[in-house]
Amino acid sequence: MKCAVILLLTSSCFTWSSAIYTPNRAASKKLKHLLEPPVYPEVAGRRGDNVTLPCILRSKPSHYKIKWTKLQPEHVGPENIIMISNAHAFKPYGHLGQRASLRKAHTMDASIQLSHLELEDGGTYRCELVNGIEDESVDITLRIEGVVFPYQSKNGRYRFTFREAKEACAEQDGILATYSQLYRAWTEGLDWCNAGWLLDGTVHYPILHPRPVCGGELLPGIRSYGPKDKNHDKFDAFCFTSQNSGSVFYIPGSFSFEQAVHACQRMGAELALVGHLYAAWRFRNYDQCDGGWLRDGSVRFPISNPRERCGGIPEAGVRSFGFPNKTTHLYGAYCYR
Repeated sequence: MKCAVILLLTSSCFTWSSAIYTPNRAASKKLKHLLEPPVYPEVAGRRGDNVTLPCILRSKPSHYKIKWTKLQPEHVGPENIIMISNAHAFKPYGHLGQRASLRKAHTMDASIQLSHLELEDGGTYRCELVNGIEDESVDITLRIEGVVFPYQSKNGRYRFTFREAKEACAEQDGILATYSQLYRAWTEGLDWCNAGWLLDGTVHYPILHPRPVCGGELLPGIRSYGPKDKNHDKFDAFCFTSQNSGSVFYIPGSFSFEQAVHACQRMGAELALVGHLYAAWRFRNYDQCDGGWLRDGSVRFPISNPRERCGGIPEAGVRSFGFPNKTTHLYGAYCYR
């Protein structure tokens, strides 16, 4: 039975959106002790960076504590507390707390510093002044700079449950992307016709160039299937990664997969992951017009300077030959060290 495509309304097939999801926020009351709006409502950093999330007091109550939490609306349960402090000491909590410290640039500074950023650190953070009935807070967004890449099983299209999609991204040096990360990637040129899981358990795909086989002749935007059954429904994955500490390089040749593995090992390296190649393309403008094996058995090549003889596609990106037979002696190797 065919499903109708309904613009901007939820349907049993998919919906269309060209605007990022934003939560409804009631007008906030004037704060007495915390500077509002924050110095920076959004702070950006890459994996491995150190960042400061600003929180400044405009006045001090006689007795108070500062509580920093990471808000995770998709999770049901207690707040993810990072740190609780007073004028003299602080106590860290959990994984994030071990990488957190107070900046203490001056006596009115309640800013928190996070070191060695990880992919999962992106999100909204709350600085809350706890003072009896006069509690107040400000929110700051931490955006991890990175790249979204679609990922498909070697067994073909739409083979991942939600859990399998998360595992597939982790195996390629990434995590499942959020909707805001996919939206940003779409504004930067990501156009992909296969639907994939996102971190919140919804399924989407980004379209810049509408065509009949990709949802019809609707306007460009993010096509949505909405929330799906995480245990039974199967789709591809949209993964997110950021810069890493290593480097990617190409070894020319006509290798089988096993020969490519050994070629990298002889150079003191290993076959690169898909996330490694995308990060090199995104952050180092890596450009190599030669197909090469990657660790998952796929063959790809990165293009930062599009030209006719390198795929013939006018946009920059990472091109893919899919998953050839591993005994094929046609491709070089992309190594990571």
